Amino acid sequence: MTDAITEAAAPIDQSILKQSTDQPIVELERDGVHYTLLGTAHVSKASVDAVLATIDSGQFDAIAVELDPQRLKALTEPDSLAELDLVKVIRERKVAPFAANLALAAYQRRLAEQMGIEPGAELKAAAVEAQARGLSLQLIDRDVGITFRRILQGLGWWDRMKLVSGVGASLFSTDEVSEEDIERLKEGDMLESSFGEFAQQTPTLFATLIDERDQYMAARLRQREDGAKRVLAVVGAGHLKGMTAYLTEGSDAPESVIERLCVIRQRRKIPWITLTLLTLIFGGIAWGWYHGGVSLGRDLLLQWVMWTCGLTALGALLAGTHPFGVLLGTIVAPFKPFRPGLPSGMFSALVDLRLRKPAYPDFLALRDDAQTVGGWYRNRVTRVLLVFLLTNLGTVAGEWMAGARILGKLL
Repeated sequence: MTDAITEAAAPIDQSILKQSTDQPIVELERDGVHYTLLGTAHVSKASVDAVLATIDSGQFDAIAVELDPQRLKALTEPDSLAELDLVKVIRERKVAPFAANLALAAYQRRLAEQMGIEPGAELKAAAVEAQARGLSLQLIDRDVGITFRRILQGLGWWDRMKLVSGVGASLFSTDEVSEEDIERLKEGDMLESSFGEFAQQTPTLFATLIDERDQYMAARLRQREDGAKRVLAVVGAGHLKGMTAYLTEGSDAPESVIERLCVIRQRRKIPWITLTLLTLIFGGIAWGWYHGGVSLGRDLLLQWVMWTCGLTALGALLAGTHPFGVLLGTIVAPFKPFRPGLPSGMFSALVDLRLRKPAYPDFLALRDDAQTVGGWYRNRVTRVLLVFLLTNLGTVAGEWMAGARILGKLL
């Protein structure tokens, strides 16, 4: 920790804080700024009261909260989803992070119904109170989309499948949230609890969800552009230990820490697995055509077209897309090798979006509809996501089935 203290912060009256809250508190000073880290439980009315009482003590000139702009907007402006540009989500290949956000929203809704309090209410209260009092408000958590993408890039193929299936299952679960998950929330992290036991069993996921965000939030706190000298940081209790260590001992410039923790590793320019599969398939077709004549070559090519078109159409039909969406996805499916980066599901989803454009009520009902299978088909927003995902799944399944059939005929 640097010893360069430019100006001593005014001392905090500890007696007032002790009277204000029984929540865990950490006090520390760095670079002339006095930080008070208030640990909260994300499903506790006592935490809300503690946040309001602590701010009401009048000892702080800045408030920091464990939120990013997107999550704050979701908490304070529930209708903000109506501003979502679905075309942009699909074209920029952000369907997976958006689906993960829906899973988180559905999980929070189940918690609210079960516990009688909105998850993250204490964070919302801190943000609203800071703005009402004219205090500097700093959102210190990393964007949840970046966190999710870094999680995926750090997992192997099998763990990715387990994670995606777990997130999918949580969307439609009607069971009450387990006591273990509630206890984890009381200890304090919404994202970790949302991923359930998988977060505890997967060190890579745990590091991205908790440790990286501890580093990120500590670095954000050190980025003081408002000149504040007494900062209250409202964070989940589970982050107190890690943030205290990084805020006290971190020596790297906060800007470099933030930049490092927001890097998304670019996908390989050359998709070797896909290219290898397609080379084997089309090489087999060419070999069959050359050695077995026109009849065998035509038969092998027909296998490719039938399986890719057939299973793509099946995926689109299962998603309930518009007939024109089924038709376009089916037509483009066999040509996937010649248009890398443009999956069949994108074409079907954009057609569905064009012909059955979501209305304002669809966005308003999004959080409720995302909790049931029927809601996903009924809501035009979630149905577009289903079209994208199931159509692509059908195309991939068709490629593998076609490859297996072609190989079988050649052997």
